[in-house]
Amino acid sequence: MVNNEKPKNKVILKEYGKNIQKLVDYVKTVPEQDKRTEYAYALVELMKQLNPLLKTESDQKLWDDMYIMSDFSLEVDAPFPMPAKELLGKKPLPIGYPKGEVRFKHYGRNIEKLIAKAIEIEDDEEQEVALIYIGQLMRSFHSTWNRENFDDAIIIDDIKTLSKGKLHIDLEKVRENGLFETSMRRDFKSNVPTTPSNNNSNGGRRNYSGGKRRNNGSNSKKRRN
Repeated sequence: MVNNEKPKNKVILKEYGKNIQKLVDYVKTVPEQDKRTEYAYALVELMKQLNPLLKTESDQKLWDDMYIMSDFSLEVDAPFPMPAKELLGKKPLPIGYPKGEVRFKHYGRNIEKLIAKAIEIEDDEEQEVALIYIGQLMRSFHSTWNRENFDDAIIIDDIKTLSKGKLHIDLEKVRENGLFETSMRRDFKSNVPTTPSNNNSNGGRRNYSGGKRRNNGSNSKKRRN
């Protein structure tokens, strides 16, 4: 028995809807390749107009989606090659996570990587510059984690530990020159302006009336009885 019932159109990419799927199916049936190509270009522009968010996407993605909706059977002179069918639905490769524990979690793993790079620097001056930069980062991280009882000696000891004794900087040099202090470090102390001394007859008291004292004498209005 012959089944004359037409199969229902299958929507492959639901974000484009049934009408776009029907147009893709129609373009496949056009016999002339130049006409198919012309219709395909027009269909890509229509896909952009129907979904404004797609205007920010690259044209290659739109052509790839049209190929996918055609079940990889659309033969046109496209500006981009047809993607491999095997890539559709292929699971991405797992992301490799670094192994091993972080010695000081408040510094993070990137500090350990920077210290490892600093160890490889052969020039002493360049290594010291890198070490000062690392110390500034470590100080900012450490002060966020613990603001009390802070000392640059802690940072130097931690650098020595993380570098296994291969990196060192003089503590007195760091303290005297403020090498581990950065402009990004915030000062949470309130800046109280110093009151300038005033030797006027008001006894050093500040005058908040713009230098003019209020005269409560003859200019004041008398209370009516």
